[in-house]
Amino acid sequence: MRRLLPAALAAALVGSLPKWLPGRVVALRVTIFAMVNGDEGLPVPVEDFRRLYADPAAMGRSKGAALSDLFWYWLAPGPEVHQEHLEAGPRYDEVAKTTRHILVKPRAESEELTRRVAAHVLDELEVGEGRLIRLRDEMMPIWAELYYELVFGEPCPPEARDLIVGHADDVVSALKCVRPRNMRRRAKLTQYLRRRLADVPHALPSRLSPQEQVFYLQGTFFNTAVVQMSEAMAHLLMIIAQHPDVQRRLVENPYDDAYLDRVIDEGLRTYPLFGIAHRITTADIELDDKKIDAGTVLLFSYPDFHHAGFERPEEFDPSRWEPPTGCPVHAAPLKKDVNFLPFGVTQNRACPARGLAPITMRVVTREFLRRFAVSSSAAHTRSIPNRGPVFLTPRGSTRSTRGTLAYLAVRDRWEDVWRSLAQLVFGTYMVLDARRKRLCVAYFANHGGE
Repeated sequence: MRRLLPAALAAALVGSLPKWLPGRVVALRVTIFAMVNGDEGLPVPVEDFRRLYADPAAMGRSKGAALSDLFWYWLAPGPEVHQEHLEAGPRYDEVAKTTRHILVKPRAESEELTRRVAAHVLDELEVGEGRLIRLRDEMMPIWAELYYELVFGEPCPPEARDLIVGHADDVVSALKCVRPRNMRRRAKLTQYLRRRLADVPHALPSRLSPQEQVFYLQGTFFNTAVVQMSEAMAHLLMIIAQHPDVQRRLVENPYDDAYLDRVIDEGLRTYPLFGIAHRITTADIELDDKKIDAGTVLLFSYPDFHHAGFERPEEFDPSRWEPPTGCPVHAAPLKKDVNFLPFGVTQNRACPARGLAPITMRVVTREFLRRFAVSSSAAHTRSIPNRGPVFLTPRGSTRSTRGTLAYLAVRDRWEDVWRSLAQLVFGTYMVLDARRKRLCVAYFANHGGE
């Protein structure tokens, strides 16, 4: 009996790991990050979020913040010309104008392009009688093909799609600290874009050198755009997978855009794509009760902002966005009156795809649900480090999902244990390596404060 007791205790300890270990490891990782990076940054209260985000003096992006070294490290190569990290000025203005020119198309043209690309990729997805997939992995090829065609004006060849997906997956995996950076993998896309630069049918920013133009395309379209849209669709389809009533309504009414838009908006509210956005003040900012000095790093928490002021903020409820009583059926609620800024604010680097994103998400959702039924028992968090595990069956299949979902739930909990440990190891290494390389600090020191 005495020999059995330690074995039983050990078994109980091991069996309980998925419940307590990931949270402890995440807390330890946050502590280590804070020790390395310091406590730089002023958290912005929810009540000041809109006011400060839109302030002209809150436009600084990289220069002067130690935190920038880490983001430049994660987004390499070419973070110095990444649109989100260029400082305000003529170069940023020209780059932003070019991005808008490439992305803004007539709505019908955008919808047809997205439908064609989504159909091409989803028709390649073989599920048999049923298959477990990771949504982010299966969404990336769609956005790789779509943004390639927007940039190059031609269908995306398999070689380019593989390079774009490999690059985007490496960046987002490093950002989530589940793997270290693989710069050789990223360099393959850089080399491809360098060879194809003359084939881009758009006028690229003249203030950028040819090498910088390559980095601009790689960072803006084939990193940020592909990653953010893949994550947005992973969140949306995870929601649909875990809310059968929502899925049923969308399948039965595939062209009810008003309802689908409410589902998309509520998904972006519940699981905002941004966690903490940082901006650096370029001048003093006067508030009613305090002054914020120039050079302050402002930290804007999208999850806190999007959850403040709502009843049951953690609950997914698309009915929040139904038109007020007495309004026309398709009238949208006044979102300016609630805490909802999924694409930022117009005055401060608003997402250039804010017009395109909802249109394309709508089309991809319809194409996906037309082919597949989707269900999931995996954890769904804002950072979605598990890449959105779901079980797919062909639309109309009567196969039972109970056993598969039970397995998926157990697998996801145990993966969370190993993933949290990997994040601790790789995250700590990358934070220390970024501090050693000082990419941002070195750049501004070598470019006369540009």
